[in-house]
Amino acid sequence: MTNDELKVHELRTLKAIAETLNSANDIHTMLNDVLKEVLSLTKLEAGWIYLIDEKGNYSLAADYKLPEALCIESKKPMCEGGCWCLDRYNDGRLKRAANIIECKRLEDAVEFEWGDTRDITHHATVPLLAGDERFGLLNVASPHKNRFVEKELALLEGIAYQIGTALKRIALTQKEQESALLAERNRLAKDLHDSVNQLLFSISLTAGGTKEMTEDVQVKEMLDYIQGLSKEALSEMRSLIWQLRPQGLEEGVGTALANYGKVLGLTVQVDVKGVLQLSFSTEEALWRIGQEALNNCSKHSETEEIAIVITGNPSYVSLEIHDDGKGFQYNEDQPRLTFGLTSMKERAESLNGTFQVTSAANQGTTIYIQIPLKREGM
Repeated sequence: MTNDELKVHELRTLKAIAETLNSANDIHTMLNDVLKEVLSLTKLEAGWIYLIDEKGNYSLAADYKLPEALCIESKKPMCEGGCWCLDRYNDGRLKRAANIIECKRLEDAVEFEWGDTRDITHHATVPLLAGDERFGLLNVASPHKNRFVEKELALLEGIAYQIGTALKRIALTQKEQESALLAERNRLAKDLHDSVNQLLFSISLTAGGTKEMTEDVQVKEMLDYIQGLSKEALSEMRSLIWQLRPQGLEEGVGTALANYGKVLGLTVQVDVKGVLQLSFSTEEALWRIGQEALNNCSKHSETEEIAIVITGNPSYVSLEIHDDGKGFQYNEDQPRLTFGLTSMKERAESLNGTFQVTSAANQGTTIYIQIPLKREGM
């Protein structure tokens, strides 16, 4: 390939990378596609991308043609432990493309005989940046390659900056979508409160007033029935409005659940342990799970005293809801999950969390949820 042909190939590849980054909304698909383009452009053989959160927790977000030794046990060597490039990234030393870094993971692969490394021993590593924000690392390698020239490093830095900018764009788009969803929920809740809620209240008052205007026993009974139905519907509507726009959620899940308990006529004691910095999706899941659990307590537990413990640490957040009510017979080996319990379980598992129920007749019920924490979008 002549120099002119090589330049045309590079420009076309850079254009393809830019188009992928500008149009994609799914992070993992985008990163895998871009990684292939990068390796095609640089004539390198293997690559991988780590996304890293503010606490230094990392995840393998994309990879291409990894050596066999790094793919054992579902790529376990790439997903556990530390390495030189992560250490340099986390302590602030890695601020631009680094020429060649000996790969500890590949050294371990040779030492412990995990399999074929295809003679790859080193890799270039580039931080993914967007201004002052950091998102992770781009690593590329080839067999027997032990040196990157400045032109190659500059090209990798330019691509890495484009990737970082795209990651920031996607994160901002997700936040905008979440804000729009919350605004729509608040609008719907307001509309329900202003129209349907007031109509039901008016029906109840009208039925009550009409009873005083008749002596017919059957009519009075029918009006009593109408009044009862309207009051029940009004209670359900208030609960629905609460589900759409929980009061106190801006002050934390614990406050919102305590307030919701009051709506249901429950006394909820909340204990929050640790500092919680939750993503929208995690906070939403905890709120919905806690809400369903309180609904179950109100309908079935035959007690008004509920204890909630929310615990947060850098790795996970947990939610425990306990009542000393009548309980029910629950067998872990053959669980019989109601629709409400199934919904809670699915919400937890959708965020890679766990769901546990402990209950027995006349011994109360405990719901325990644990959800791992990581930067949203990773």
